[in-house]
Amino acid sequence: MDMAITAPVDISDVPACITADYAEAYAQLVKRLIESIKRYDGIFDEAMVRKAAKMGAQWHSKQIRRSGEPYIFHPLSVALILAEMQLGSSTIITAILHDTVEDTDATLEDLEREFTAEIAQLVDGVTKLTKIEYQSEDEKQAENFRKFFIALSEDIRVLLVKLADRTHNMRTLHHIQKPEKRYRIAFETMEIYAPLSERIGMHKLKSELQDLAFRETRPEAYESIQSRLTYLREEGASQVDRIVEQLKFILNEHGLEQVIVAGREKMPYSIWQKMHDKDMEFEQLSDIIAFRVITDSVGECYQALGFIHAAYHAIPELFKDYISVPKQNGYQSLHTVVMGPEQQRIEIQIRTHQMHSVAEMGVAAHWSYKQGRPYSVDGKQYRWIREMVTILENASGAQDFLDNTRLEMYHDQVFCFTPKGDLVALPVGATAVDFAFAVHSGVGLTCAGAKVNSRIVPLRTKLKNGDQVSILQSKKKHVSPAWEDFVITGKARSEIRKFLRHQESTQYRELGKTMLEKLFLTENKEFSEKKLKPALKHFNKDNVEALYEAVGSGSLTRERLSPILFPDRKPSKKKSTSLLDKFALRKSFQHSDPDSKIAIRGLISGMAIHYARCCHPLPGDGIVGIVNTGKGVTIHTADCSELTQFVDQPERWIDVAWDDNSYDDGIFIGRLHIVAQHQRGTLGEIANAIARQEGNIHNIRIINRADDFYELVLDVEVTGTSHLDAIIALVRGKKEVHSVSRYKEGK
Repeated sequence: MDMAITAPVDISDVPACITADYAEAYAQLVKRLIESIKRYDGIFDEAMVRKAAKMGAQWHSKQIRRSGEPYIFHPLSVALILAEMQLGSSTIITAILHDTVEDTDATLEDLEREFTAEIAQLVDGVTKLTKIEYQSEDEKQAENFRKFFIALSEDIRVLLVKLADRTHNMRTLHHIQKPEKRYRIAFETMEIYAPLSERIGMHKLKSELQDLAFRETRPEAYESIQSRLTYLREEGASQVDRIVEQLKFILNEHGLEQVIVAGREKMPYSIWQKMHDKDMEFEQLSDIIAFRVITDSVGECYQALGFIHAAYHAIPELFKDYISVPKQNGYQSLHTVVMGPEQQRIEIQIRTHQMHSVAEMGVAAHWSYKQGRPYSVDGKQYRWIREMVTILENASGAQDFLDNTRLEMYHDQVFCFTPKGDLVALPVGATAVDFAFAVHSGVGLTCAGAKVNSRIVPLRTKLKNGDQVSILQSKKKHVSPAWEDFVITGKARSEIRKFLRHQESTQYRELGKTMLEKLFLTENKEFSEKKLKPALKHFNKDNVEALYEAVGSGSLTRERLSPILFPDRKPSKKKSTSLLDKFALRKSFQHSDPDSKIAIRGLISGMAIHYARCCHPLPGDGIVGIVNTGKGVTIHTADCSELTQFVDQPERWIDVAWDDNSYDDGIFIGRLHIVAQHQRGTLGEIANAIARQEGNIHNIRIINRADDFYELVLDVEVTGTSHLDAIIALVRGKKEVHSVSRYKEGK
């Protein structure tokens, strides 16, 4: 138990389920809790708090902590942590009862009847889903956080109880015998709960969680830093006092007599993190002690800064003004580093009393115990919570949600501005696309370009503090799969994935329907959706759209469908196919009836239909589609050598052709094989010829180099075969070029 037994207390009111060995400790803990609440709330319902403690003890009477204490000691300790944050009675009682529904016979109805509907709802928000069967520990963790954020979006006190619960569990982590379990809990604390504490501005709680987790995950590093801190504490205590006195003297001399100046030792994890990030030894760190100046007003903060900078040399690049531009979690302070009175770097933080309260207690400092103050998440500093809920709604699964929430919580912030001057906080490393989705999902989905500080930049451009960003929008939704490779915010990634999944599903369904119509045609049967019912039942599909999607994606093949759709059909005997037959089959696709082909319209590379890299098909080429399980259709040229491997699988072949608009609807890659003289200026001549025909070199590779000639494989952006033929003709006319032709793998 993490409390000291003081003066004897009255144990007459201790529940009978508490054994004599722990009766006085229980009474002491309840007494501490009541006294802590009384310090800030003189009119709270003491009887209700005592009732919660007594009923909680009775409900948990069959449970014992690993320390040997009655289980009720844990929820009472959690309540005490929240009382130190000066939270209201409902939150305190929720903490006392937060495990009852999960671990005992108590129900939400019991809590509502004995206490209030508000308390029952809060307890429900922090109750874990342990009765659900999960695929893995990650899935279990992810599902818990899915429910957690839903509850959090309605009432942020859920988060405060959860964080206090984790804090006490970390304080008593040493009672767990298995090292691997201790490590897992500590790792989860460092990865999830400490960042959550930081996001709501609870610096004090975040630091404690980080240090407790650091002690478990890296015990040797923790002990090493602690021993060095102990040595510095003994050797440098007088130096800290001297610096504090000199700072006070400077400020007092200029009329700031009410300021508070104090030196604060940084936590072991914070020190280790700085050593790790900057690749420095402990002895090289100059800001292990940070000094804090607390004033009565914002004006005095800037006055104090000016007086300190006038007295000592400031290091400009290390100055940060979080008062005029607060952090997303509401944190405000002036940070500066100066060459101090004893000619060493010292870090100084300057803030008001109110700012200090918010810095230490974060979200808890925004509410008093007074009734009627809402615990909502409507403020700008809690926008990230609402974005978490958006991610939750878009996530395809629990793990997808958990991955994106980690992205949201883990980065420091950069501050950018819209053209109207609105501030948008983003993680460090965020791009213009992240900015677009942060402004609004609709802006992100129609993003076609970006201007940063009035200059057009690539969408993958990383933003910096103070950038003014303008998003260029298209009339239609325009999302590229490539965006997912460089966005870093969870909201942007989840919105992109949602859009691409929807677009991919639509393409799969259209393709699947066409494939089924063709299947019925080859069987000389008339197609209708009614005739698909046997397949729906057999393959457990809810509707024909789901069946179309399965067929279009390749997860349901002709071989599996035919016996179900055509049970009277006699199975055909497979015969071996000669090389001559294979060649004939490939050639047949070059002369197939264009009226029977599927039009290719507005395709996005990498989605349901994409172009083979072995042959780089272009508008104007004869083409054929091959169904790939889980990938949709790959488009090959009709003479591609790779097609021979699919001749024995006719159900995977699809007749396709270029749409009439393909020739001016997009950019394609044409691959050239060039043999040219190995001399100065040859590549320049080739590039110039391509540019004159309005082509653009996408990639270049030298595959063979000799003293006189070399072979190049050149990828060129073109609109179709006629465009590529024009480029080939012009390049071939160069005296430095020996030969040029389309390049295909295997040729």
